[in-house]
Amino acid sequence: MPAQLITSAAPRPLANYSEAFRAGDLVFAAGQLASDFKTGVPPEATINKAFPFYGSDIKAQTRYCLDNLKKTFEAAGSSLENVVKAQVFLTSLGDFNAFDEVWREYFPGRPPARTTLEIPMLLGAGPAQLIEIDLIGHVDSVEHEVITSAAPQPLANYTEAYRVGNLVFAAGQIASDFKTGVPPEAKTHPNFPYYGSNIKLQTRYIMENLKRTFEAANSSLANVVKAQVFLTSMWDFNGFDEVWREYFPENPPPRTTVGVSGLLGAGPEQLIEIDLIAHTNDTTHTVVKSGAPSPLANYSEAFVVDGLVFAAGQLASDFKTGVPAEASINKAFPFYGSEIKQQTRYIMENLKTTFAAAGSTLGNVFKAQVFMMDLVDFNGFDEVWKENFPTPPARTTVATTGLLVKDTLVEVDLIGTVE
Repeated sequence: MPAQLITSAAPRPLANYSEAFRAGDLVFAAGQLASDFKTGVPPEATINKAFPFYGSDIKAQTRYCLDNLKKTFEAAGSSLENVVKAQVFLTSLGDFNAFDEVWREYFPGRPPARTTLEIPMLLGAGPAQLIEIDLIGHVDSVEHEVITSAAPQPLANYTEAYRVGNLVFAAGQIASDFKTGVPPEAKTHPNFPYYGSNIKLQTRYIMENLKRTFEAANSSLANVVKAQVFLTSMWDFNGFDEVWREYFPENPPPRTTVGVSGLLGAGPEQLIEIDLIAHTNDTTHTVVKSGAPSPLANYSEAFVVDGLVFAAGQLASDFKTGVPAEASINKAFPFYGSEIKQQTRYIMENLKTTFAAAGSTLGNVFKAQVFMMDLVDFNGFDEVWKENFPTPPARTTVATTGLLVKDTLVEVDLIGTVE
């Protein structure tokens, strides 16, 4: 099932990625910035600096992004009405309310399932870039089913989950009842702060709600094929991972776990957001294992379902020594070579091994998300990326506040098709 490259009249990126791909009935778009890739943030995506109190930069940038995504989806035989999954990266959650007002204009009916995160920095024009929007939808020839359960319903403009064919796309879940903030059952008692664990309680609360979501979609947690976990402190990872094992005792899903600056809901009290994709009970998945290093944590290398390969996020680690010698420069010669290039090559070699074990190649990758500790490393990373992808996948690249292994600089998350 080869993916079909999609191009439209939207601005062409400077970096090595494609605008979008159609894989079967699904459309996977690259993350969109408010950039013309010539001047930075163009005049139509910003307010007139001579009149700083007239208009809103975040609203202008959001409209610019969504107008370009509209072109992308139309070129793929789709529309924004068919978007079922969104991830929104904001450099400041202070911009969220204004963004969400514009979101409602473009999605007046049932808005897509959505995850909204605060991250340190975006590509493009650097600090001037306020938002990046990453969308998944389907073509006009198929329909989606709206999924609602007894889980708490969000305040903002997004839907709990959608089913398209055999896949279920859930919104990111936080530990909130959307009435009081973090509810009592998801946090320790204030008078007994050392009894229990806030991260464990929040994780269990989220997983119980996601269980309801997937059951309402004719699915279950056992069918999850892709997980992304966003933590406001990486020190909470071990407690989270202990609970994760309870819900996924065997063959846990491929997972990417990264740090973020902030989450919606109750602000600083929100410690974790979990974003899942699953298949329905009408199909099955295959667990992929290769000779690539096996992680210490509770996740699988990759799953294959209905011709799609969902790989776990890959770091430059052997999971024994940390960053291995072959993924690093010689510290005695710090100006010879490039750490980011070494790490990226190590990651890509391991991902080649993973995709080969899945009956595929990197040439079949159509969607990528890249999380970097410092976007200053982006150019070196992108040079290596070009070596591996003559026709590069649609990609979203953002800065992260933390990765799981000390001294790692980048994590790469891929989706592709089998041969």
